[in-house]
Amino acid sequence: MTRIGNSDLDIFPLAFGGNVFGWTADQAASFDLLDGFVAGGGNLIDTADGYSHWVPGNSGGESETIIGAWLAARHNRGDVMIATKVSTHPGFPGLSAANIKAAIDASLTRLGTDHVDLYYAHFDDPTVPLAETVGALSGLVDAGKVRYIGISNYSAARIDEWMQVTVADGLHPAVALQPHYNLVERAFETNGLQAVAKRHNLGVLPYYSLASGFLTGKYRPGVEVEGDRAGGASKYLTPQGEAVLAALDEVAAAHGAAQASVALAWLRAQPTIAAPIASASCVDQLPALLAGATVELTADEVAALSAAGA
Repeated sequence: MTRIGNSDLDIFPLAFGGNVFGWTADQAASFDLLDGFVAGGGNLIDTADGYSHWVPGNSGGESETIIGAWLAARHNRGDVMIATKVSTHPGFPGLSAANIKAAIDASLTRLGTDHVDLYYAHFDDPTVPLAETVGALSGLVDAGKVRYIGISNYSAARIDEWMQVTVADGLHPAVALQPHYNLVERAFETNGLQAVAKRHNLGVLPYYSLASGFLTGKYRPGVEVEGDRAGGASKYLTPQGEAVLAALDEVAAAHGAAQASVALAWLRAQPTIAAPIASASCVDQLPALLAGATVELTADEVAALSAAGA
């Protein structure tokens, strides 16, 4: 288990990404995925109120609704932790205090629970003073609706400002940061976010840990891959991306592991990382993800992978 920042949330070192629920995984498939994740030791499920409004026919909240149905069917709320986010649901946009208060109640209703363990500000809302946003989120902790606060998709400067507001106003601090970070997306290391996470002891849970599936190794030059996420992955078929795949292949062969497992293990070896977030659309993909929580790379392997992706 690993602990998220200055919290008492002890989690399996892999979180399951719920962005696929109601998108590439229907309710039955989602139940199977969640069952398999928990059976494999997983205990943190990450979602957002906006998932998956981008799918034709969806309006937002589909992922939370599926998770809520699964919790009700399995009677296991006390065994898992739920992280969700506010600001992207079409009916609850932005981070005003009024919207945050309304959005959490809508999320709790869909999830069928009286609290979430981690509640993120999903995207910065520069139209609302940080004092208002942070104050509203802190109030949810006081109300018992949220255990801990997280930040996602904010700049390092804005996170520093968030922390200054927290101290000045005596509010509950954020404990987690969710950035875009993986072997082929390395801006986290140089844009100040890694440094700000260290400075404030934020537990980092990167999203797109497998680069929309590219780091599973199934996307290769000349190989046609179909699926809703193929376009997002195929853009990484560059000389740099191919160098990363070659390094992944070598390390994966040395461990008798899948490329996805090694890519997740590389993230776990980076400073400030609490757990990568990864998703799957079918249970056949789960073993490689779960193994990513236990594969231990040597310092030389971490260095070789880092160099390939730099």
